Amino acid sequence: MNHLLRGLAPISDAAWTALDDEARERLSPPLAARKLVDFSGPHGWEHSATNLGRTAPLGEAPCTGVSGLRRRVLPLVEVRAEFELALSELRDADRGASDPDLAPLDKAAHQIAVAENIAVFHGWPGALAGISEVSPHEPIPLGPVPDEYPRPVAAAVQRLLQHGVSGSYALALGGEQYTRVVETAEHGGYPLLEHLRKILEGPIVWAPGVRGAIVLSLRGGDFLFESGQDLSLGYTSHDADVVRMYLEESFSFHVATPEAAVTLSA
Repeated sequence: MNHLLRGLAPISDAAWTALDDEARERLSPPLAARKLVDFSGPHGWEHSATNLGRTAPLGEAPCTGVSGLRRRVLPLVEVRAEFELALSELRDADRGASDPDLAPLDKAAHQIAVAENIAVFHGWPGALAGISEVSPHEPIPLGPVPDEYPRPVAAAVQRLLQHGVSGSYALALGGEQYTRVVETAEHGGYPLLEHLRKILEGPIVWAPGVRGAIVLSLRGGDFLFESGQDLSLGYTSHDADVVRMYLEESFSFHVATPEAAVTLSA
């Protein structure tokens, strides 16, 4: 039995499979960050830190004639979203019900995906630095009108090229901005989404939690998401009516090349 304690839950193997499938389906669309950066892992729950390949000096050595350095690492963070499910719904699923009420799981999946996006793109104070907060480029305003989005996106690509950052490039769009883009056709009826894809020569992703948008290079080696335990369902406790569960993951995020992304402010 591992730390998720799934074996203690009053949940059948079939119900666990259904819950895992539901979580996977709900997590896939909003997990934007890991679609655009380098992904390493999962390395397991015991994995605690990312090697930065750097050292820091130590003030003094245990004795004369020797010196020492401290290895620098980036600790992983643990993220958890808790929820409750009605035992009656799980029992109905065991009986073959195709529509069990798993709304609390769906909400938790969206919340933890948003948390991951915010951490990667904007940072987590005291835990890790995000792409937008370490980028040396001055943010470029998106503007209020979607028809004008191609200009700042092209300006961001141009800025990356000027700094020697090759493409292709991707665009992570916050929820409101993504809706505007997919609903907009430019003069002549050409979809704005396709126009932006041509500028980027890369994907455009829905990134709930992102403020505005971020253009980043997909050449590789600039951003590393290191997964310890990938997103998993665990068990806490239960009573006669509900079972208390959670979604959990551990990860670190390291920006190796801050100049490889440009923020487009809302």
